[in-house]
Amino acid sequence: MRRFWLIGLALVLAGCSTGGDAVRPPNLIVIFADDLGYGDLGVYGHPTIMTPRLDRMAQEGLKFTQFYTAASVCTPSRAGLLTGRLPIRSGMASDNRRVLFPDSRRGLPPEEITLAEVLKEQGYATAAIGKWHLGHMPEYTARRHGFDYFFGLPYSNDMDRVPSLPAREQFSDPKSEYWDLTLLRNEEVIERPARQETLTRRYTEEAIAFLRQHKEDPFFIYLAHSMVHVPLFRSEEFEGSSRRGLYGDAVEEMDFTVGMILDALKEEGLEGNTMVVFTSDNGPWLVYGEQGGSSGLLHGGKGMTWEGGMRVPGIAWWPGTIAPGSVSPSVTSTMDLLPTMLDFTKGSLPDSVTLDGASLRPILEGDTEAEIRNEYYYYRGATLYAARMGKWKAHFVTEWAYRADSERTEHDPPALYDLDLDPEERFNVAERHPDIVTQILARVERHRAGLNPRPNQLEERIDR
Repeated sequence: MRRFWLIGLALVLAGCSTGGDAVRPPNLIVIFADDLGYGDLGVYGHPTIMTPRLDRMAQEGLKFTQFYTAASVCTPSRAGLLTGRLPIRSGMASDNRRVLFPDSRRGLPPEEITLAEVLKEQGYATAAIGKWHLGHMPEYTARRHGFDYFFGLPYSNDMDRVPSLPAREQFSDPKSEYWDLTLLRNEEVIERPARQETLTRRYTEEAIAFLRQHKEDPFFIYLAHSMVHVPLFRSEEFEGSSRRGLYGDAVEEMDFTVGMILDALKEEGLEGNTMVVFTSDNGPWLVYGEQGGSSGLLHGGKGMTWEGGMRVPGIAWWPGTIAPGSVSPSVTSTMDLLPTMLDFTKGSLPDSVTLDGASLRPILEGDTEAEIRNEYYYYRGATLYAARMGKWKAHFVTEWAYRADSERTEHDPPALYDLDLDPEERFNVAERHPDIVTQILARVERHRAGLNPRPNQLEERIDR
């Protein structure tokens, strides 16, 4: 039984003070935007979206420049963050149905150990607020995966669309009633359809209420915003606030609410013992034009294994631990959060669990160029499209996403890019570096030999 080992973790804390008293382990808040691109924040170079609170969060903390998500679409990227594992290992990857839908039968397998479960068994209060999208059937909900409390939507905000209206009209001038979405508190439906223009603020208010309720205990809050996934919504207060239009309005409201959370931590005196991480689940949904975001200087976006699909903004804030104004160019990932918290709490996992993440502790404590990993693997569904070794990235397959004219191109030999010199992936240098290609291919073979994936969870549908 996997819970036997977890019970022991409840007895282990981060360390002891000189006086012998137990030191309270750090709180953790993960703020997970949806479809926010690498170039969509002021601190990452956007010229007209104003994000003063996230910019200040980076100035007071740490900005990652090579921070990756586990996948380029919603469901597998969330599985990767919460398990510290590539989605293919948990069965949350498919070439046919790349995410879960309202008619999906399964979700994140109960056998997978989540960050919430690890922390809950160490005495943490745990909350999942916002978009779940890891299974809406009873056995796969957030409260079955280590979360004490859930408030949010079961899946993406473009699902449960009312079919009577043309899709184009629904997205060009969205209204909440165009989607028959359920807003849940734990297992109770509290609103249907969900008033999407209120979600960003209400999610944040729920997070603040939870941290204040549990300020005497260690807590973990996973705040997964529905924005800026289309359809785009913002509150009346932020209507027309941005020169970037509706998309910019939604980003700027999210920025404001990040400030609300940091302010609440300071008001409660918790900032010195709380790590806050802000990032995105994948790159921008480029096919939606002005209603989609920007990858900045990176190529591609959501659904793709080009850098713009999987390299995302990453900001960490922890006053007293992270030096203000830190910048890390190390290759890091959302999958690193679970092993990082294991490191800070001296926890462990069964030997049978293979993690793809690594502890960020050296970077957080000042060694900003520490090499956390030398390899990274870019999956599209269950197929490996690219692999990285150091600064080198080899593409085996490239394919655009969400376009009728998308072409799948297989590269033999693989296309090779130097991401230090060419983060835009414009110059294929495979002919000049065949030895590097050979080394990457050898590492890929070793990687595949140790995968041991779970059965696919995304393709089975509910009988209707």
